[in-house]
Amino acid sequence: MEYRKLGKTGLSISKISLGASSLGAVFHDIDEAEAIRTVHTAIEYGVNFIDVSPYYGFTTAEILLGKALKTIPRDKYFLSTKIGRYGINGVKSWDYSAKRVELSLEESMRRLNVDYVDILHVHDIEFSDLNQVVTETIPALLKMKEKGMIGYVGITGLPIDKHKYLLDQLPDCTVDAILSFCHYCINDDSLADHIPFFKLKQTGIINASPLSMGLLTSRGAPDWHPASQRLRSLCSKAARHCADSGYPIEQLAVCFSVSNPEITTTLVSTASSSNIIKNIEWAGMPMNNELLAEVKEILKPVLRETWENS
Repeated sequence: MEYRKLGKTGLSISKISLGASSLGAVFHDIDEAEAIRTVHTAIEYGVNFIDVSPYYGFTTAEILLGKALKTIPRDKYFLSTKIGRYGINGVKSWDYSAKRVELSLEESMRRLNVDYVDILHVHDIEFSDLNQVVTETIPALLKMKEKGMIGYVGITGLPIDKHKYLLDQLPDCTVDAILSFCHYCINDDSLADHIPFFKLKQTGIINASPLSMGLLTSRGAPDWHPASQRLRSLCSKAARHCADSGYPIEQLAVCFSVSNPEITTTLVSTASSSNIIKNIEWAGMPMNNELLAEVKEILKPVLRETWENS
């Protein structure tokens, strides 16, 4: 396993890491014992970073991850969770207030069976009042950092320009890491254009969703995917081309997403132990550059096409 430094934090993180959203059964039903086995397997194979949120499965992911972490020594992994986005009884909610921030962290730590988290992210900042995040949310996180409740401060969201706006509003070195999803994958590598900015700010980069939320899979995007029909159709065409070449598009996607050394880690989400092993193995394989070029040619009309978060 290759490990890379996360910005100025000093954390050395595996280049592929575990996103625990699948533990919340957000994509399909899961088996609890197998999900726990997946977490243990990831650690055994060298993964040392796990990301979760109280929003995933409306606390289900944190609860199940907490069960898995009970038997894993705390020094074997770095852990991040989030504040700001929640859900109760199937209803989404958002609260970025300072009061909710500290309560949220305390609730998360109880569910996760830990007494601190390495990174606490402000979740999906595009749903927030960005001025509130600057003047209230981030200062609340910094107070918890001073108390030793968290190690580092992060922000997440889909639109990269929101990350950049916040970093420009805050003193340098305030935000330790950003978590960007669906912007460093085969169909959209726009995150690459902004790496110099984040390096200048000394902010580490975490990438997520190398399969572009299911677009880059042999089974195709789920019905709820917000991508345009043209993007979905061309991704399906690319997947068929890879299959005809005897090379799964999922493997190509993972290889691509971990290939940039300026991006510390790429989160993959699964509740299957065999699948996490497969992803780890793919991350260690060389890129099939010829096939990548062919796939990018297929996707050329929709490269960097994005969508709104929901």
